[in-house]
Amino acid sequence: MGLTCTTLAIDAGNSKTDVALVAADGRLLGTARGGGFQPPVVGVGRAVDVLAPLVRSVLAQAGVTGPVGHLSAFLANADLPVEEEGLTTEIAGRGWARTVSVRNDTFALLRAGLPDDGEPVGVAVVCGAGINCVGLGHQGATARFPSIGRISGDWGGGSFLAEEALWCAARAEDGRGAPTGLAKALPAHFGLTTVQELIEALHLRAIPDRRRHEMTPLLFAVADSGDPVARTLVSRQAEEVAVLATVALERLGLLGEPTPVVLGGGVLAARHPLLHDRITQLLSERAPKAVPHVVTVPPVLGAALDTLDRAGAEPGAYERLRGAWG
Repeated sequence: MGLTCTTLAIDAGNSKTDVALVAADGRLLGTARGGGFQPPVVGVGRAVDVLAPLVRSVLAQAGVTGPVGHLSAFLANADLPVEEEGLTTEIAGRGWARTVSVRNDTFALLRAGLPDDGEPVGVAVVCGAGINCVGLGHQGATARFPSIGRISGDWGGGSFLAEEALWCAARAEDGRGAPTGLAKALPAHFGLTTVQELIEALHLRAIPDRRRHEMTPLLFAVADSGDPVARTLVSRQAEEVAVLATVALERLGLLGEPTPVVLGGGVLAARHPLLHDRITQLLSERAPKAVPHVVTVPPVLGAALDTLDRAGAEPGAYERLRGAWG
């Protein structure tokens, strides 16, 4: 197999990384999964080191040696142009491919949710551990947000919701805030009796930080019971998803035409009725021509489809590749 006929696709998130080796005809030749990709925490070089064994693995699965034709990397924490440039330089220096392209990982979700023919036009909102939104318009127009936390105006995502739920529970227990079922549900999940005990356990690392995300599903469960405080948080998350999508559509001049709005990430993929129905309602009011749909396929599929786009693949290649992911 000619090396120029194979490509590498990478989707690297905060919690996990997926790498795939793809043939020009859409065959999936190898896959590998590894840990999270966090250059702000460990530095660009060490973050890219996480990719190395995964790349070696997928190449070995197909018996491929030497650089492949192209590598499409969609990476978390590639939020600013300067970050994309630095990551491109670092990955290109590893010699895995003759050419390299790097984009934020939300673009992989968008590509996975768009049709394989015609101009790629649409908006994607990801709400997983964090939250982000990107959009592609006509003639290559792009809409993006910095998405680097509260300093860039972000609100929401699973980690944020877990903290908000605990904040509300703490204030409910000590009298500073409104009563909420979160004050019982959160500590009970960890085998504790009070929020104060939960706060101490988290602060002293008796409960590791990696378990904080477990509070997010509890928030939705309490909201489903009718709890006003929990429902307010869920409603606020829906508002944020809707406003991101609407602003992106407006920036791209797409409010007046039917446009896909791709929703993904763990929080949105769970399709919590309160959240999903409210997002749909808000979009119908503010962007009535938007066509929202939830994508649950791995975002690495979007990265793999991007490699076919760049290779000018035949329609059958797209069908074969999508079929490999069911």
